[in-house]
Amino acid sequence: MSRHPEVKWAERADKIYLTVMLPDAKNPKVNLEPEGTFTFTATGGAGDSAYELKLDLFDKVNVEESKINYGVRSITCILKKAETKWWNRLLRGDVKPPHYVKVDWDKWVDEDEDNGTAPADFDLGGMDFSKFGDYGGGEEFDDDSEDDDQVLKSEGGVEHAGTSGADEKVEEVAAAAKTESTSGA
Repeated sequence: MSRHPEVKWAERADKIYLTVMLPDAKNPKVNLEPEGTFTFTATGGAGDSAYELKLDLFDKVNVEESKINYGVRSITCILKKAETKWWNRLLRGDVKPPHYVKVDWDKWVDEDEDNGTAPADFDLGGMDFSKFGDYGGGEEFDDDSEDDDQVLKSEGGVEHAGTSGADEKVEEVAAAAKTESTSGA
């Protein structure tokens, strides 16, 4: 029995990007038919497993103007649509796409943002993402903070485990409110 490789896809008004994710594929064969049938076969992975894929695309494609690039990590296909128009979905019919077909967010462009540029021309508007997600300069987060072991006592003698400065502030506000209510009586 054959397996299905992971497939990523993205769309433009005039083309579909399909990327078959199969590192070190041996004997890859891609067939594209004008009515929109895309087939792929290869061997690869652990034990040289057989991989097979058949996708019935939403509409017709221009086989002569479509391009296929066989890479080491993946097989990238740029499928030229027969008509320049946005498709409602990737596959024919009202069926849910198979679990191994996923959107390629690196190449995705919304219909109203399509200006015909290639995905490599992606403009981030000068934003600097070098510090994004940097928690303390690359150091690991220290879970053994002193606040974790601290025990706070309220006036009633009930112990509360403190986990942050916010807990201490709540305790201070509660104590101040209680002091005001008893001193004003």
